[in-house]
Amino acid sequence: MNNQADLLLINGVIDTLDHAHTRVASLAVKAGKVHSFGAAAEAAAGPGTTVIDLGGGYVMPGLLDVHNHHMIAGQMDLFELNEPPTRTLDELLNAVADQAKRLAQDDWVVGGSWGSGLLAELNSANALARFDAATGGRPALLKDDSKHNRWANSRALELAGIGDGTPDPEGGQIMRDASGRVTGVLIEAGGVLVEQTLARLRPTSTKDLARAAARGIEILHSYGVTGFQDAAASLQLMQALKELDDAGNLHAWVVTSMQANDFIFGTNPLGEGIIAHRDGLRSEHHRPDFIKIFLDGVPPAGTAAFIEPYLSGVGFPECHCGGTTMPPAELERWLMSTAERGISAKIHCTGDASVRLVLDTVAKVRRAGYTDAKYHIAHGQFVHEQDIERFAELDVTADISPSLWFPGVISEAIATVLPADRASKMQPNRSLLDTGARIAGGSDWPVSVSPNAWEGIYGLVTRKDPTGEFPGTLWPEQAITLPEAIRIYTTNCAEAMGVDDVTGSLSPGKSADFIVLSDNPYEIDIEDVPHITSRQTWFAGRKVFDAERSEHATGASGRLAPQRA
Repeated sequence: MNNQADLLLINGVIDTLDHAHTRVASLAVKAGKVHSFGAAAEAAAGPGTTVIDLGGGYVMPGLLDVHNHHMIAGQMDLFELNEPPTRTLDELLNAVADQAKRLAQDDWVVGGSWGSGLLAELNSANALARFDAATGGRPALLKDDSKHNRWANSRALELAGIGDGTPDPEGGQIMRDASGRVTGVLIEAGGVLVEQTLARLRPTSTKDLARAAARGIEILHSYGVTGFQDAAASLQLMQALKELDDAGNLHAWVVTSMQANDFIFGTNPLGEGIIAHRDGLRSEHHRPDFIKIFLDGVPPAGTAAFIEPYLSGVGFPECHCGGTTMPPAELERWLMSTAERGISAKIHCTGDASVRLVLDTVAKVRRAGYTDAKYHIAHGQFVHEQDIERFAELDVTADISPSLWFPGVISEAIATVLPADRASKMQPNRSLLDTGARIAGGSDWPVSVSPNAWEGIYGLVTRKDPTGEFPGTLWPEQAITLPEAIRIYTTNCAEAMGVDDVTGSLSPGKSADFIVLSDNPYEIDIEDVPHITSRQTWFAGRKVFDAERSEHATGASGRLAPQRA
């Protein structure tokens, strides 16, 4: 039997995150899997083995991302306007005008992002008139930084049949100015009519969806990500992933969260209409193992569900607490019925009332004997102190996206609608870890500007903005250590996603998913951690990103630059 390794890494600092072999200097790969370490690895080398001398370089398992929307990110990169949410209204409209000039008269201007803090400024007849002028009569639909809310121009509103007298849909709001005229600002489900109109008038082919998914994964590779969970998968996305994998072109571990409900994307079908196809869409690298439930919205829009009220005088009714998208009985039906079929759930919660409802419901599921189902409370920026210990007790994962809470445009927007003592108490990570809870790291990209896990790791350790644009710290008592933060983006993610059988650590028999970094994170100042880059990314023993070969497409940071269609 040929025991010769296909690949041998030598002369490196290799953190395996495997309990038996935590740090080694050499590692052998055979048939896409980790074969052996140290002397055994070097003994497995033969005439056909590719040997890479790391020259003291640092290697670790590929990073994992428990929460992103990779296909949306790929679509934005390839086909849409893609502006950071820090743009002023003037800057955003200038970008819209530039984009519109490149389009035919009936083409849509789509993309984003506008910052949550612009909501009040957009909600006026004057802003809508400026939007209409920038688009030159073309229909337009822009997403905000949370991707929950939309801004449509007059032409798009007309095509969707939305006028001054159109009633607010359930779970959403069509914003109006003081005289009752629509402004184009669409909150939560208010945007679904326009999304559905866009999908009808400009349908996206499975081929283009697969292209967008592949582009999203290509960008993830440039950040060292080799596995992720798409947090709101449609049937069409799952079909595209299956096509990619069948063609040998899906070079990442992908777990999908099938949308059970939807009030922002306009997805069709939903729930059982997607679940019915899951077995046929499973493949070697694609695991459709979760449902996704949107249980509330986002705080700046007043749609997150809280135990105590929002601030008064900020545009919401007095004693407004927000609310959940479904009653407790409906949530229980979803979690019980899917647990019976071995399906886990990722549940979007941004207010502490929705977090509590999930914990109460999972407690019923556990008492019913369903101990294997995995549950993620996604985002969960706000957790009541009485509920912190329940995460570990019920084996519920805290799915966190640091870019949504460290100092930035989103945290500033939240601070305008919640009392200061509550707005500053976001993401109790230290407390969760101290009770034994599992925290898994996600980017929520493209809600975040990039899927850079090192920025998230920096934020977890320092509670500061990694870009330095926004000063100060947010609840610094909840800071965690660097090793804890790295596990949150590797082994913890693998456990949470249910892929720890194949990835998350460089253990013998697991997939050879690893990254060669620009720096050893343990040997540099914490302030330099956000600037760590992946020099090489390997998936299943195959190099899928090489910074040196991508130099023509990179900036000073060494990251893969977006490629425009």
